[in-house]
Amino acid sequence: MAPVPILHLGDTLLVAVQEELGDRDALALQEALHARLERTGARGVLLDLSAVETVDSFLGRLINDMTRGTRLLGARTVIVGIQPAVAITLVELGLELRGVRTALNLDKGLALLKRLLAAEDEPGRARAR
Repeated sequence: MAPVPILHLGDTLLVAVQEELGDRDALALQEALHARLERTGARGVLLDLSAVETVDSFLGRLINDMTRGTRLLGARTVIVGIQPAVAITLVELGLELRGVRTALNLDKGLALLKRLLAAEDEPGRARAR
């Protein structure tokens, strides 16, 4: 599989998974995303999983770990396009994806991420992640 594109748009990184992820590809994506966050200082990550139709326990845990890592690096994460089978698997695995918001599609996800980041910029508001 070709590397997953990570686009830098303003203060957001857009990660568009365009096909099923194997274990090695998923690990490479996690490393690339965290390195890109460190390099760019982006405050938001939009992870588009609409092309992912199934996840196993490894990939489910890796998605959870990836989102926790982005939070530790100072970025909010919104996941879009989760298929019903993927949602069911994540629930069955007991993965709550704490601190991660979801949206049905890319447009709604971008709007949500924009609102989350704007709320953090309000005066007197703590930047808790």
